[in-house]
Order: sequence, then C-alpha cells, then structure tokens
Amino acid sequence: MTDINDIIKREVNPFDMINLKPTNFWAEEQDSKLMVESIHKNAIIEIEGLLDLVGKDHRSRTVLLAGDSGSGKSYLLGRLKRTLNPKAFFAYVLCDWADSSNIWRHILRRTVDSLIQVPEGEKESQLMLWLKSLTAFTRSDIKQRIFNDNFWEALQSNRQKFIKHLKDSYKKAGIYNPDMFFGVLHDLANPELYDLACEWLRGDDLNEDSMQEIKVKICIDTEDAAKNILANFGRISTQTQPIVLCFDNLETMPQLPEGFLDIQPFFNVNTTIHGDNLKNFLVIISVIKSVWQRHLDRIFTADKAGIHRTIQLKLISIEQAEGLWAYQLQPLHQLANPRPESPIFPLNRQILEKNYPGGKTIPRNVLTLGRDEYQKYKGSLLDEDEKPKPEPVTIQIKVTTPNEKTVPKPIIIVPPRHQDNQDTTQAEFQLLWQHEYTKSQGKITKISLLSSPDLIQMLQQSISTLKIQGVKTKLLSGKYASYSLSYQHPTNRQKLGIVWTEDSNMTSFYHVMNACQIVIQKNLCQTMHLIRGGDLGKPNMAGNQLYRQIFTNTNHVHIKPSLQSIHYLATYQSLVNSAKSQELVIGGKTINLQRLETLINESEILNQCTLLQDLGIVSKSNPKPEPNRNGGKDLRPVKDFLLNLVKTQHLLGKQALINNAISSFPKVKEDQINVLIKELCEENKIQILDPKAKPEAQLICLVPHK
Repeated sequence: MTDINDIIKREVNPFDMINLKPTNFWAEEQDSKLMVESIHKNAIIEIEGLLDLVGKDHRSRTVLLAGDSGSGKSYLLGRLKRTLNPKAFFAYVLCDWADSSNIWRHILRRTVDSLIQVPEGEKESQLMLWLKSLTAFTRSDIKQRIFNDNFWEALQSNRQKFIKHLKDSYKKAGIYNPDMFFGVLHDLANPELYDLACEWLRGDDLNEDSMQEIKVKICIDTEDAAKNILANFGRISTQTQPIVLCFDNLETMPQLPEGFLDIQPFFNVNTTIHGDNLKNFLVIISVIKSVWQRHLDRIFTADKAGIHRTIQLKLISIEQAEGLWAYQLQPLHQLANPRPESPIFPLNRQILEKNYPGGKTIPRNVLTLGRDEYQKYKGSLLDEDEKPKPEPVTIQIKVTTPNEKTVPKPIIIVPPRHQDNQDTTQAEFQLLWQHEYTKSQGKITKISLLSSPDLIQMLQQSISTLKIQGVKTKLLSGKYASYSLSYQHPTNRQKLGIVWTEDSNMTSFYHVMNACQIVIQKNLCQTMHLIRGGDLGKPNMAGNQLYRQIFTNTNHVHIKPSLQSIHYLATYQSLVNSAKSQELVIGGKTINLQRLETLINESEILNQCTLLQDLGIVSKSNPKPEPNRNGGKDLRPVKDFLLNLVKTQHLLGKQALINNAISSFPKVKEDQINVLIKELCEENKIQILDPKAKPEAQLICLVPHK
C-alpha cells in the first residue's frame, strides 16, 4: 500500500514550470503529457488541408497561426511535426536572426539543421529521405536501373554521371549553380563527406581544403545565394513531399529604434517564397495576436496578401483543462496503491470553475493554476490547521526506528506558503537556468555550429544585460559588419571593439583582419578584441601576417573562447527569446525582459562566464575552495541545484531529490550527491525529517528561519 499523499510529499510538483517552456521541436522532444488531442484539433485539420493542397499543386502557401501568449502556439507546431511528418519534411526556424540583412542565410541554416534530424520511426535523416525520394531516382523508367540496382553504389560510383543525370532530369527547373549543388548532393551519399556537404548546404564558410574535398569553388555567403539554394530544394522536389517551414516566435526578430519589430523584411521573404521560384513550401508563422495587430499597419498591403489563411487559436474548455491536469498527474497516480478515484486528485473541477467562471481559458493558465493549487495541497499535508500562521508550527511525523518501533518525533518546519517569495523565485530561476544550460550543452557541441553573427548577437545580449554602456553593433563596415560590436569601458570610458569570427576560410579571415585594421587606423575604437578559437592560418598567409601586425605586442587582444562560455551565452539568449515571446514563466508569473535582467544580475550567473571575464566585463571570481570530499571535483553547481530544488518544493523525498540531480548532472554519481546532501545538513540549510527511516522513505525540507 502506497498512499497518494505520501507520494505527493516526496515527489516534485508535476506542474513544475521548467516543463512548460516551449522549444525547438527538433532540439528537444516536447512533453507529450501536455497534449490533449481535442485541444486545437480544428487548427491541425485546417493546416493539414493546406499541406495536402501544396502536395498536389506544389504552390507554396502561408498560414498565420495567431493566439494569445500561453495559448499553445509553439506546442502546436510540435504536434504538427509529430502528426504530419510522414507526409512532409519539417523545419523549425526561430525568428531570432541577428539583423534583417541576414534573413535568408538564417532560414537556410535553420532549415538544413532541421533536415539533418532523424524523424521518429525512421533510420535516416530527413535530408537523406528527401534525396532518395527525388523523381530522378524514382521514376518508373529508371527505377529498375538505378534504385533497385544497389542505389547507393550507383550514387557513389561516378560523380560526374550523377551530376549529369540530375541536370538532365531538372533542366527545366532553373537550378541555381547546378554543378555545385548536385555535386554536394552526391557527396551526401558518402559517409566520409556527409558532414562537409551538410556544412556547405547550411552556409558555413569552409576552408580551402574542405572545399576541395567536396569540389566546390565558393560557399553560400550572400543573401541571394542562400535564397537560391533554398529554392533549389523546392524546385527539384515538386513530385515529393512538401517542406514545412515553421517560423516560431516572431517577437524575437530585431527591433527598430522606435520599438517596433523590423517585420517588413520578413514579409518580403514570405512574398518571395510564393513566387515561381520557391515551390513546394508550406510556411507557418506563429505570432502573439496582440503583437500581430500592433504591426499589421507596418506591413505592405501586397505582402499581407501573401498570407493565405489566418488561424486563431481558440480558448480551451473546462473539460480540456481537466484533461491537461489529468495528463500531468497521471505519473504520480500510477505510483499509488490504491489509485485515487479522481484522475485529477488532489485537484478538483470546482477549482477550475471558480477561477474560470466563463468556462474558457488558455493552457498556460491551467497549468500555472494546477501548479499553485497542487503546492497548496502539499502544504496542507504538513499543516493540520489551515489558518495562516506567522510563526513556524510544530507537527508530529511518525518515523520508524531500526527496531521497527514507531515513535512520534517533533519536527519544526515553516509551512510552504510562508516562504520568502523572493528567495523562492530566485531558486526557481536558477533551476530553470540549469535546465536550459544542460540543453545548450547537448545542442552545441562545437563553436563552429553557430555563425559569427549569431555569436556576436549572443554576446551583445549578455553585455547589455550587465549594464555596459554604449553597446552598438556593426563596428566593422562592409560584408563582415555583423561580426562586430563596440561598447564603452565601464571605468575609463574608452570605446572598445569586439570582432568574433570562427569562419575557417582563410580568405574570409584576411578580409576580417583588413576590416579591423581600417577601424584601428580610423581610431574608431581604442582597443580591439578578436574572439576566435579556430585556426589563424600559416605564418606566410596574408591573413595571419595582418593578424600579427594588429594583435602582437600591441594593446589589442586576441581571446580564445571556451565552449563552456558559449553555453552560458546561448543559455541566456534562450531565456531572452522566451521573455520576448512572453513565454518565460517563473513562479507562476510571466517574466518580461526587464525582470529577466534583474534576476540575472541578482544571481550573478553570467559572472561565471570566462569569456566575459577575459573581456573585463565581469570580475574574475576567486571562489573559496570547497572541502575536498568529492574526489577534487567542483560540485558547487550540483550543491546549489539540490538546495534550490528543496527551496521550490518545500518538502521532498530524499530519493526524488537525488534522482532529479542525476537527471540534471548525468556525470555525477549518487554517492557524491549523498555527500552534498550531508554537507547541506551540516551547514544547517536543509534537514532530513526522518533520518532513521529507510533512505527511500526519508523526507527533506529547509531548516526553518529563526
């Protein structure tokens, strides 16, 4: 027998806000527990109908998906991908391009990043499935000769024959740079060249050796080239499945000085997609309804006509809200014996009816309400007198001794509703940070996965948050302007410059160095910082020589960034984008950008970023070394995580605490976590309520305030 109330005491709140943040549907699988099939079902049916039309006539179409903040737009995109992936290729494009002169390259990069993902139930990437489905290989007159006669050997055997066959098959399609494009498609079939081919397709500026390996003379480094390569995907796939471009969170695009989004350039792109050259695309644009209404007059009438259908997400019913609660609570109910009679225990329908007397609301509100009400119920299990008490209360909790005798033991605790809200909010924020940071670590395995404009944008966001004055982008002029920024030194007011380039092409590196030299000669900044972890070229190369002139024995500085620093910057950018999209929820409240900046500065999390330390933007910390009780490893982040989780949950089973720590820090072992829990107890920060009980029965709470 396992009573449901005992489970509620020891487990993490299933409505924890960490689980509610939307995400790229390829980067992280969304929580299926948040899905109730009837929610937004009509929207899915409408979009599927449009997709079927694109599949039949290959004319690109656009649907605008509008809804209130928290109505489930991003989650709906994930559902569409899971539901319709068998009949289309899906690309997720967050609208956070660095500036509006870089939109096509941003779209191409994100599209290829999505195409190299492997759909559920498949063994190969979308890109390979797309390649195999081309009519050049599936037409009945050549099917026996190529497809059935060992398809991949035929692909690999003769590169020129492969290119000629595709050129002949698509000679009326108007393919851009057909020799290079078809040659790179050929190299996708070679496991040794696959990664390089993908890097070229996504617009990476490859070095000369890599370009020679895949036999290309130029990289995709202009907006026009990116647009035409994207068009190529549609031009040669009109007999195969469409490509769905999901543009999420329009609110993250660059802003104009007057505070409006720079929205017109994006709709120029959308109108171009509907032209004759870009076929077989279904464009889905997700936007907050109020943001759309505010910007409607800033879009040209002709571009508004490029939206074929607008779908307004409807509010959900009380029954659907109950369904959301039931899915969230189901894992806890499965642990109980007997199981609760109500699928939403410890919640009830009356709570919903009281809070939503009109019978309608949005999914986020339901989940936030569920979280708060669940926590209240958990607190009531510890406080028999439900009247608020300003002082801590004494309760009796029965514990089992080793001799199996049950004895009452007085425990002093602070009921959850009397906790310091500010302290709890900061704890929740740091848990959310750790969750996002772990995601960044898994997603960004090398710096070169990010473009230079993306890296500069992430750095700019972090610098601006730390209240550095005079931050401006585009210190350099010309083609590489978006690789740079400038700002004012916090004490001596000097103008400092930053250039960040990870392009491996040495010709590009030379041009960046030349642009740096021009800035220095014009005295546009007093000190230049070059951020680059990659190769600097051989000493006899022009770029290397120029680099040494600028950064050797001068006041200008070259900094090599660590991958860990990128994870810090990327994590903060993720939170910034969520705040801009009104999707960042902490402690049941939607957090705006200003509040996020306050939380960041209060926590001093960015002070741990070594790149910001090397730039002199934050001080280099000299933390007190922890006692060497864990093999010399610095486990302070794990220890902070443990304390923060107890702060937010108020009462938690020891084993649940350990399991959550292992989930967030997979490399840390259980015995190390036990040592950290013991340290927190010795430091009088947490306490084990029943230390003599079996480990799986032990409960942990905060030590009460004095």
